[in-house]
Amino acid sequence: EVQLVESGGGLVQAGGSLRLSCAASGFTFDDYAIGWFRQAPGKEREGVSCISSSDGSTYYADSVKGRFTISSDNAKNTVYLQMNSLKPEDTAVYYCAAVGSWLLRLWVLPETYSYWGQGTQVTVSS
Repeated sequence: EVQLVESGGGLVQAGGSLRLSCAASGFTFDDYAIGWFRQAPGKEREGVSCISSSDGSTYYADSVKGRFTISSDNAKNTVYLQMNSLKPEDTAVYYCAAVGSWLLRLWVLPETYSYWGQGTQVTVSS
């Protein structure tokens, strides 16, 4: 059974930090890239970042470059999203998802992803 389980969300003040985790199981981790998406109420799901499990290449949305860092621990089949200098506009439900490595160039498109986690809430207060 494929599972992606996010953790680490919560409430933080503007300027603070959080680290999200995405634990993956049930598929060949090295064959996939793991992306982070977020969705705020009334808005479309937005691609935040992605990492290739095979070569470690990383991708970021312009809105988070320089503030967020994605990393992967392949031994644990876990991907992390370190979020620093958080802003109120970062408030959203954050999801991790898995996409085949051969589709990595389409990482920002949620319809490309095969598997999704249940999401974790991040709330940034001003």
